[in-house]
Amino acid sequence: MFSTYIRSIPTQNVKYINKHAVLDLIRFTPGGISRAELAERLSLTRAAVTPIVDDLLERRLIQETHNRSSVNGRPPILLEINPDYGYIAGVDMGAAHLTVLIANFAAQVLIEREVGFEIADGPAVCLRQVDELLRTLLNELGLGLSDLAAIGVGVPGPIVAEAGMVLAPPIMPGWDRFPIRDALEARWGRPVLLGNDAELGALGEWAYGAGRMEQNLAYIKIGRGIGAGLFIDGQIYRGATGSAGEIGHMTIREDGPACTCGNRGCLEAIAGGRAVAAKVMAAIRCGRRTELAALPEGEKMTIADVAEAAARGDLVAQEVLAEAGAHVGIAIASLINLFNPNIVVVGGAASKMGDVFMEPLRQTVMKRSLPAASQSVRITTALLGGRSSAIGATVQALSLALHEIALDREGLRV
Repeated sequence: MFSTYIRSIPTQNVKYINKHAVLDLIRFTPGGISRAELAERLSLTRAAVTPIVDDLLERRLIQETHNRSSVNGRPPILLEINPDYGYIAGVDMGAAHLTVLIANFAAQVLIEREVGFEIADGPAVCLRQVDELLRTLLNELGLGLSDLAAIGVGVPGPIVAEAGMVLAPPIMPGWDRFPIRDALEARWGRPVLLGNDAELGALGEWAYGAGRMEQNLAYIKIGRGIGAGLFIDGQIYRGATGSAGEIGHMTIREDGPACTCGNRGCLEAIAGGRAVAAKVMAAIRCGRRTELAALPEGEKMTIADVAEAAARGDLVAQEVLAEAGAHVGIAIASLINLFNPNIVVVGGAASKMGDVFMEPLRQTVMKRSLPAASQSVRITTALLGGRSSAIGATVQALSLALHEIALDREGLRV
């Protein structure tokens, strides 16, 4: 059973482990789950499940509902998380965007906002912007920081989860080993979980998106940078130091352009947002006709601008995105050969690029990956669009909140 609860827990306590599993089954089963199905899926007796459910009902952490789709006889009573128990927040700090959303305990988004952002501005500037936007949204809901049970935060760099910081992030100058989690907890006075944005994207798409309940999933986030979140056997895989999934720094062309990581020919340097914009600008200098030449002087071209132009039929934009899609396909083919996922979800700016990007990507994957792996994998765009990472951050925050509450009840808080 999947869990994002990463603080130290007393795993020797069987009753707590069962309660932990019951909570996860209730929250991740669409439409709710019955007591009988809980017992069956956990290989427990009804007698073992009943006191756990009764305790959660007494706490009002879960509630009963009826299966309205039942057509024969009395509808079964189902269990679901009580949405009114509290609130959590999700933050996605991208290279060039900031998304903040607030949700209830049923992970229903109550308010969200995306604004322009520069992660390269460093911790002092960026964390102040995050703080201001979160407080603004809370104020609009009539809430305060004290109403949040937990906050999930995603950043575009390798995470040292236990320390709550990033380690040598290629596109986050000034952030290396900065105590992000501790700084935000001191600012907000609430529990904060820090995660890599691509890993959180995988989590969001697994919980509520295109890869719902798949056991082996890869999420590819494409923006200014390119990263992958790996979901293996029901768990986020971070690797030994938290740098698993850095697909953007896979060498695609040995003599290729310089990358922010210091190497040459990385996928990110060839097909990331900066590279896509640079290729369009080169086409403009060569006299190619494109609507992107009309962007206001001094305005930075983004991969989203290119995607929008391609959707309107701009030939230059379409050619550049098709080439980028083929290069990303090379990296995904290698990932499929190594990891053998059920599904690859392509998100970030790519969720808006359409077939002009995805078809060359798919064709390259089919050409370059082993048939044993490629014939069983589904490649699709993110169902949650650009919200995947922010939604994943709320999933992580809610996991912490729910299981901290369960620990409190057992007198096992650590």
